[in-house]
Amino acid sequence: MQLELDVQDLFDESSSTAAMDFGEYDTRITGETWQDWFERWLESLQSYLPPAVSYEIALRLTDDAEIQALNAQYRHQDKPTDVLSFAALEVDFPQSPEMQADHLYLGDIVISVNTAQRQAQRQEHSLSTELAWLATHGLLHLLGWDHPDEEQLRAMLQQQVQLLKLISIDMDIET
Repeated sequence: MQLELDVQDLFDESSSTAAMDFGEYDTRITGETWQDWFERWLESLQSYLPPAVSYEIALRLTDDAEIQALNAQYRHQDKPTDVLSFAALEVDFPQSPEMQADHLYLGDIVISVNTAQRQAQRQEHSLSTELAWLATHGLLHLLGWDHPDEEQLRAMLQQQVQLLKLISIDMDIET
Protein backbone atom coordinates (compact mmCIF):
# COMPACT_ATOMS: atom_id res chain seq x y z
CA MET A 1 0.00 0.00 0.00
CA GLN A 2 1.29 3.44 -0.92
CA LEU A 3 0.37 6.65 0.86
CA GLU A 4 0.97 10.23 -0.14
CA LEU A 5 0.67 12.33 3.01
CA ASP A 6 0.70 16.10 2.61
CA VAL A 7 1.62 17.61 5.99
CA GLN A 8 0.96 21.34 6.22
CA ASP A 9 2.31 22.74 9.47
CA LEU A 10 1.31 26.34 10.14
CA PHE A 11 4.07 26.56 12.74
CA ASP A 12 6.74 25.75 10.16
CA GLU A 13 5.58 28.55 7.90
CA SER A 14 7.24 31.96 8.12
CA SER A 15 4.49 34.09 9.64
CA SER A 16 3.91 35.95 12.87
CA THR A 17 1.73 33.07 14.07
CA ALA A 18 4.57 30.64 13.45
CA ALA A 19 6.76 32.58 15.84
CA MET A 20 4.42 31.84 18.75
CA ASP A 21 5.92 29.80 21.55
CA PHE A 22 4.26 26.41 21.80
CA GLY A 23 6.60 24.96 24.37
CA GLU A 24 6.88 21.25 23.75
CA TYR A 25 5.77 21.75 20.15
CA ASP A 26 9.29 22.98 19.48
CA THR A 27 10.14 19.25 19.34
CA ARG A 28 7.93 18.67 16.32
CA ILE A 29 6.70 15.42 14.91
CA THR A 30 8.53 15.24 11.60
CA GLY A 31 6.89 14.68 8.26
CA GLU A 32 8.64 11.31 8.06
CA THR A 33 7.18 10.28 11.42
CA TRP A 34 3.66 11.32 10.36
CA GLN A 35 4.14 9.36 7.13
CA ASP A 36 5.23 6.26 9.04
CA TRP A 37 2.33 6.54 11.49
CA PHE A 38 -0.34 6.99 8.82
CA GLU A 39 1.06 4.09 6.79
CA ARG A 40 0.87 1.81 9.85
CA TRP A 41 -2.63 3.00 10.67
CA LEU A 42 -3.92 2.53 7.14
CA GLU A 43 -2.35 -0.92 6.93
CA SER A 44 -4.22 -1.98 10.05
CA LEU A 45 -7.46 -0.39 8.78
CA GLN A 46 -7.24 -1.97 5.34
CA SER A 47 -10.63 -3.66 5.70
CA TYR A 48 -12.23 -0.17 5.95
CA LEU A 49 -10.43 1.19 2.88
CA PRO A 50 -11.90 1.23 -0.60
CA PRO A 51 -9.56 -0.72 -2.89
CA ALA A 52 -6.80 1.39 -4.45
CA VAL A 53 -3.15 1.15 -5.39
CA SER A 54 -2.32 4.33 -3.45
CA TYR A 55 -4.02 6.75 -1.10
CA GLU A 56 -3.64 10.43 -0.31
CA ILE A 57 -4.40 12.38 2.85
CA ALA A 58 -3.78 16.03 3.76
CA LEU A 59 -2.92 16.82 7.38
CA ARG A 60 -2.93 20.46 8.47
CA LEU A 61 -1.57 21.49 11.88
CA THR A 62 -2.97 24.91 12.63
CA ASP A 63 -4.04 27.28 15.38
CA ASP A 64 -7.35 28.02 17.12
CA ALA A 65 -8.16 31.00 14.89
CA GLU A 66 -7.98 29.02 11.65
CA ILE A 67 -9.82 25.98 12.98
CA GLN A 68 -12.52 28.24 14.44
CA ALA A 69 -13.06 29.81 11.02
CA LEU A 70 -13.33 26.35 9.42
CA ASN A 71 -15.63 25.11 12.19
CA ALA A 72 -17.91 28.14 11.70
CA GLN A 73 -17.93 27.77 7.93
CA TYR A 74 -18.50 24.03 7.67
CA ARG A 75 -20.17 23.04 10.96
CA HIS A 76 -21.84 26.36 11.86
CA GLN A 77 -20.14 26.32 15.26
CA ASP A 78 -18.24 29.56 15.80
CA LYS A 79 -15.70 28.19 18.26
CA PRO A 80 -12.37 26.41 18.08
CA THR A 81 -12.32 22.62 18.13
CA ASP A 82 -9.52 20.08 18.35
CA VAL A 83 -9.85 18.24 15.04
CA LEU A 84 -11.90 18.49 11.85
CA SER A 85 -12.11 15.90 9.10
CA PHE A 86 -13.23 16.50 5.56
CA ALA A 87 -13.84 13.11 3.96
CA ALA A 88 -13.57 12.89 0.20
CA LEU A 89 -15.47 9.60 -0.03
CA GLU A 90 -19.07 8.69 0.50
CA VAL A 91 -19.64 6.40 3.49
CA ASP A 92 -21.21 3.72 1.29
CA PHE A 93 -18.35 3.60 -1.23
CA PRO A 94 -18.55 0.34 -3.22
CA GLN A 95 -16.00 -2.22 -2.01
CA SER A 96 -15.93 -4.27 -5.22
CA PRO A 97 -12.42 -5.38 -6.30
CA GLU A 98 -13.36 -4.65 -9.92
CA MET A 99 -13.68 -0.98 -9.00
CA GLN A 100 -10.14 -0.59 -7.64
CA ALA A 101 -8.80 2.91 -8.16
CA ASP A 102 -5.19 3.72 -8.96
CA HIS A 103 -5.01 6.72 -6.63
CA LEU A 104 -7.65 7.58 -4.05
CA TYR A 105 -7.86 10.86 -2.15
CA LEU A 106 -9.31 10.13 1.31
CA GLY A 107 -9.62 13.73 2.53
CA ASP A 108 -8.25 16.37 4.91
CA ILE A 109 -7.58 16.32 8.63
CA VAL A 110 -7.12 19.67 10.39
CA ILE A 111 -5.81 19.79 13.96
CA SER A 112 -5.55 22.83 16.22
CA VAL A 113 -2.21 22.64 17.99
CA ASN A 114 -3.44 25.29 20.49
CA THR A 115 -6.37 23.11 21.55
CA ALA A 116 -4.25 19.95 21.45
CA GLN A 117 -1.73 21.54 23.78
CA ARG A 118 -4.43 22.50 26.31
CA GLN A 119 -5.94 19.00 26.13
CA ALA A 120 -2.53 17.36 26.56
CA GLN A 121 -1.93 19.41 29.70
CA ARG A 122 -5.36 18.49 31.11
CA GLN A 123 -4.81 14.80 30.31
CA GLU A 124 -1.25 14.96 31.63
CA HIS A 125 0.40 13.49 28.56
CA SER A 126 2.67 14.87 25.87
CA LEU A 127 1.56 17.10 23.04
CA SER A 128 2.80 14.52 20.51
CA THR A 129 0.54 11.90 22.14
CA GLU A 130 -2.43 14.26 21.88
CA LEU A 131 -1.63 15.11 18.25
CA ALA A 132 -1.41 11.39 17.41
CA TRP A 133 -4.71 10.77 19.25
CA LEU A 134 -6.43 13.53 17.27
CA ALA A 135 -4.93 12.33 13.99
CA THR A 136 -6.31 8.82 14.56
CA HIS A 137 -9.71 10.30 15.35
CA GLY A 138 -9.64 12.35 12.15
CA LEU A 139 -8.47 9.36 10.11
CA LEU A 140 -11.31 7.19 11.36
CA HIS A 141 -13.78 9.91 10.36
CA LEU A 142 -12.25 9.94 6.85
CA LEU A 143 -12.97 6.21 6.65
CA GLY A 144 -16.62 6.59 7.63
CA TRP A 145 -16.48 6.07 11.38
CA ASP A 146 -18.77 8.28 13.44
CA HIS A 147 -19.95 8.55 17.03
CA PRO A 148 -23.62 9.56 17.16
CA ASP A 149 -24.18 7.52 20.34
CA GLU A 150 -22.21 6.21 23.31
CA GLU A 151 -21.76 2.71 21.87
CA GLN A 152 -20.26 3.94 18.60
CA LEU A 153 -18.13 6.51 20.42
CA ARG A 154 -16.75 3.76 22.68
CA ALA A 155 -15.94 1.58 19.64
CA MET A 156 -14.22 4.50 17.91
CA LEU A 157 -12.16 5.39 20.98
CA GLN A 158 -11.12 1.75 21.43
CA GLN A 159 -10.01 1.68 17.78
CA GLN A 160 -7.96 4.82 18.39
CA VAL A 161 -6.24 3.13 21.33
CA GLN A 162 -5.37 0.18 19.07
CA LEU A 163 -3.97 2.51 16.40
CA LEU A 164 -1.81 4.30 18.95
CA LYS A 165 -0.41 0.98 20.16
CA LEU A 166 0.89 0.44 16.61
CA ILE A 167 3.19 3.43 17.13
CA SER A 168 4.12 2.52 20.72
CA ILE A 169 1.80 4.98 22.46
CA ASP A 170 -0.17 3.43 25.29
CA MET A 171 -3.25 5.33 26.27
CA ASP A 172 -6.06 4.35 28.61
CA ILE A 173 -9.58 5.53 28.00
CA GLU A 174 -12.52 5.46 30.31
CA THR A 175 -15.30 3.40 28.76
